[in-house]
Amino acid sequence: MAQVSQHLWFAKDMNAAISFYVSLIPGSTIEWVKPLPADTPSGPAGSVQLASFTLGDQRYQAIEAGPLDNFNHSFSIVLECSDQSELDRIWDALKDGGEVEQCGWLRDRWGLSWQIVPSRLGELLDDPDQEKVRRVVEAMLNMVKIDVKGLEEAAAQA
Repeated sequence: MAQVSQHLWFAKDMNAAISFYVSLIPGSTIEWVKPLPADTPSGPAGSVQLASFTLGDQRYQAIEAGPLDNFNHSFSIVLECSDQSELDRIWDALKDGGEVEQCGWLRDRWGLSWQIVPSRLGELLDDPDQEKVRRVVEAMLNMVKIDVKGLEEAAAQA
């Protein structure tokens, strides 16, 4: 059976990045990190590093092979948090040295885009009352870091 993994290309600091990610997300592990034992267009044998790791239940591979294309919004990692305290912990850690954006998005210090959202957001967006959903979406659109209490208050408005 075929297996699917996301692949990340780091210009530098791959080991630091994946070690940091694994430390933040429960159930995450680094399977292996190893140098490529052959000369490549990116450098001599041993200078290019490969890695395999999991973040939660998702498989990733990574390469550190110098600059190629920067990370951008066309690929982001969505991290669904069980509650506000987990969201706050992860948000604060990832934004350190990075850049925050609207609607729960941020770029970490390596330029990788993340969407840090509470599981409650999905529940509220799945409500059959479309007027309630509209209020929740409008509230979210005015947030940088998602605030569960603010979403709940928007949902409860009459």
